[in-house]
Amino acid sequence: MKALQFDRFGSPDVIVLRDVPQPQPGPGQIRIAVRACGLTPADWHVVDGLLADHLPPLPRGLGLEVAGTVDALGEGVTGVRIGDRVFGPTTFHGPTAGAAEYALMPAWARIPEGVTAEQAAALPMAAETAWRALDDLGVQPGELLLVHGAGTTVGEAAVRFALHRGIRVIATAGPTRAAALDEIGAQVAAYGEGMAERVSALAGGRVDRALDTAPTGGRIDRANQPSPAGGSLPTLIELTGDPDRVLTVSDFAAAAELGVRTTTEIRYEQMDEFARLAGEGILAVTVARTYTLDQIQEAAELSQSRRPGGKLILVL
Repeated sequence: MKALQFDRFGSPDVIVLRDVPQPQPGPGQIRIAVRACGLTPADWHVVDGLLADHLPPLPRGLGLEVAGTVDALGEGVTGVRIGDRVFGPTTFHGPTAGAAEYALMPAWARIPEGVTAEQAAALPMAAETAWRALDDLGVQPGELLLVHGAGTTVGEAAVRFALHRGIRVIATAGPTRAAALDEIGAQVAAYGEGMAERVSALAGGRVDRALDTAPTGGRIDRANQPSPAGGSLPTLIELTGDPDRVLTVSDFAAAAELGVRTTTEIRYEQMDEFARLAGEGILAVTVARTYTLDQIQEAAELSQSRRPGGKLILVL
């Protein structure tokens, strides 16, 4: 089968398209014929060597989230059949991962009617991170939540989840995503100088809690610490009045320095709920562009620009 693979760490230039053996599903896993694979900033960190000390030797595959058709079942798998359309996270500790003609999955849910494979492949990591962040932050119905960086895929998912939970949302975003966020029910404040004043004016008082989903812009090293620290976290603390009411999904170094919350333990037990909400039109992540496997360098360049305009998807 065709698969993207790398056998040394570095920039995305080390990724190559190869013919490799099909992976075989282990206990509790399924194998799918991949139709779409979502690209995330985490892909480039893995290629750069993040988690290198915790994973088997190279070579390794690329791609952490997929959608496709069930092709094989591992031992003990129930509730899913060959031919079912599914989406979810893929295994990434082996020589291949999601960016391949076939991929293994440890968790999954059926793709709802009316949702394309590309749309489904955009959901798993953004939805999981956003759902977990809202839970860990402890935001309650009726509270006012500030989502900073709401134009990102995680930010958009967080806005949608929060509104669905009955939470009032102020979203900070650039001009590209502002209108779309306003349309789904968020109050939108622009980035840049004076952002705190604009948020305060919309809030009419203090913000109850703040979620930072904006990219740090700094390189993440192998200790999972972004650099440089800082960013907008001091402003979010000022707006809420308490660092414990602020959570970041990206700026871990600044969070440790400032006493801001973080969340890192990935949990995929809500996949069926994500599928239900996607089927009802409540959960969606904007797909900006699609690429074929042999266009990975072009996709990586746009992804690393921090301005992809939405989710980038590899299609097969």
